[in-house]
Amino acid sequence: MPFDCYLAVKMSASVLIVDDEDNLRTLLARVVELEGYTVLQAKDAKAAWKILEREDIRLVISDVKLPDAHGVELTARIKEKFPAIEVIVLTAFGTIEDGVRAIKNGAFDYLTKGDHQEKLIPLVNKAWEKAILQHKVQALESKLISKHGFEQIVGQSQAIRQSIDLARKVAVSDSTVLLTGETGTGKEVFANAIHYESKRKQKPFVAINCSAIAKDLLESELFGHAAGAFTGAQRDKKGLIEEANNGTLFLDEVGELEIELQTKLLRVIESSEYYRVGDAKLRKADVRIIAATNRELEKECEAGHFRRDLFYRLSVFQIKLPSMRERMDDVEILAQHFLEKAAAKNNKRISKMEPTFIKALNAHAWKGNIRELKNVIERCVILSDESTLSVSLLPFDFNISGETDSLDLAFAEKKHIIKVLQHTQGNKTQAAKLLGIGLTTLYQKIKDYNL
Repeated sequence: MPFDCYLAVKMSASVLIVDDEDNLRTLLARVVELEGYTVLQAKDAKAAWKILEREDIRLVISDVKLPDAHGVELTARIKEKFPAIEVIVLTAFGTIEDGVRAIKNGAFDYLTKGDHQEKLIPLVNKAWEKAILQHKVQALESKLISKHGFEQIVGQSQAIRQSIDLARKVAVSDSTVLLTGETGTGKEVFANAIHYESKRKQKPFVAINCSAIAKDLLESELFGHAAGAFTGAQRDKKGLIEEANNGTLFLDEVGELEIELQTKLLRVIESSEYYRVGDAKLRKADVRIIAATNRELEKECEAGHFRRDLFYRLSVFQIKLPSMRERMDDVEILAQHFLEKAAAKNNKRISKMEPTFIKALNAHAWKGNIRELKNVIERCVILSDESTLSVSLLPFDFNISGETDSLDLAFAEKKHIIKVLQHTQGNKTQAAKLLGIGLTTLYQKIKDYNL
């Protein structure tokens, strides 16, 4: 870190010195301040705690013997609530064991009073550097959680809030989760959020769509293979289960797995054991499984297409994600969210939707759910030359019966002309014939309607 940036960090955050001996505390504060640090002081644990809760403290230097607490216990409390803060403990002669106990409680190091003058500043500098690194890691984790956690799931309807509440509860556990719901309801988004708010968040999140890979290749993708296992297998290859070790494996469309693969997946869930394709070596992997499906797996079990024991293991905690039809209160909120994202992505200054546009969105069936809504909004943003999205940008399968303010004859004619032009792929001569009007008339209407 450049010195000027390092100094700026020193000045913006503080060192807290906790000691009931006024003279020693003042002397320590002066010495540390001369090194460019901002220093705050407290004479006991109670005063120290108030400062910790309101100020940006990166390092605490605390005496072991305080009027209202023991420095070793204070260290444990600090590290429990503020894990990124580093603590240096000052001990008296003959109480080095207190320093050792403090380190076991999370302290950075300890100093014995009497020989701390020469050692203090080098130790403070090292502890400060570690504290800055800890804060950076903490900030990055917060960004990851905000980007991938439950905060990214948009919606205020009761249906989606219930699903989020269930997902939050299971996220902190290590249970297998089964996400159910129609295609496009955001199952991978939920799986991501569960992972990034779990204890595995610093480990890999590996996703695979079981329906997107040829069935004869899926086993190799999941479990890996040994060199020579089949034609083209020139070297050993890790599978996604191994890639996800200590992290989370998300199996989208798990209902597409063949029975033989289901048996092998069940073994991974039950014993954490598996074999690579063509390999006799038994391997182990600590993987949390989150599965998703748009099928009714219980019916698949009855039909003999899905192992019932695997279904029971996958559905330890089952969460149904609502369709858009069950959360229509969220259509406008989601549309605005996708509008802002699409506008930024396409470098366009579009920030609003016309009331008739919103009415049309609310009247639509949304069989493709959130994914369909996202795609429709992005399409409209790409087509729009205005700062507000209008109903004329919507695809032709939309029901516009709710747009009473705009359903005059001219509006209907404009929509019909656009539809015919799309049908003829822009061939105006052919479009004029289909419309039963002259080519000149068509050109005039194109100009009038600004098509």
